[in-house]
Amino acid sequence: MYAPAQDTEIDGLVGYIDAQLDALRASIHGLTEEQAHAAPCRSALSVGALIKHSIYVMRGATERLTDGPRLVPPTQEGFVEFEDSTRLGQDESAAALLPVFDATREDYLAALRATDPAAPSQEAPAPWFGITEPMPILQRYYLVHQVEELARHAGHADIIREQIDGVTIPAILMTLSGQGANEFFSPYEAPAGTITG
Repeated sequence: MYAPAQDTEIDGLVGYIDAQLDALRASIHGLTEEQAHAAPCRSALSVGALIKHSIYVMRGATERLTDGPRLVPPTQEGFVEFEDSTRLGQDESAAALLPVFDATREDYLAALRATDPAAPSQEAPAPWFGITEPMPILQRYYLVHQVEELARHAGHADIIREQIDGVTIPAILMTLSGQGANEFFSPYEAPAGTITG
């Protein structure tokens, strides 16, 4: 959770984004590799796939914020790469994604912090939404979209995790932060031998 604070606009946006990344990373805590690959809902998404996709999202956003937007329409190759980012193959290790997630996150947050929300920019075409030409925006639009994108996936991860073992991500986050038991909360104990457990 992004705690209440009197932050600047950019610090507030980065704080909300980072809170979603905390939730996504915590979603895998205490799972086995098999559980991290499980897709217990109607979609093909798994917790591991969401970690993989978040790496894809962060890399793309870092490149965009550092080098500027690519204003060409998406290619079929780009769509295949996007689709692949939402699936974790059986030969891929969910646990091995965590160091990549952490390194990518560091670069991503640095790029976000260096962004002026009021700076003019453009958004690339999104033909799946009926937007066929680049659109003028302020960077604020793109930064808030990052909150939207990652919050959606953190919510996906929370639902999937609850389907797997009934554990909620807020409970994991409070446990990892060292929160002691109280009348509202009991710390989560990750089973031995699980991912980050």
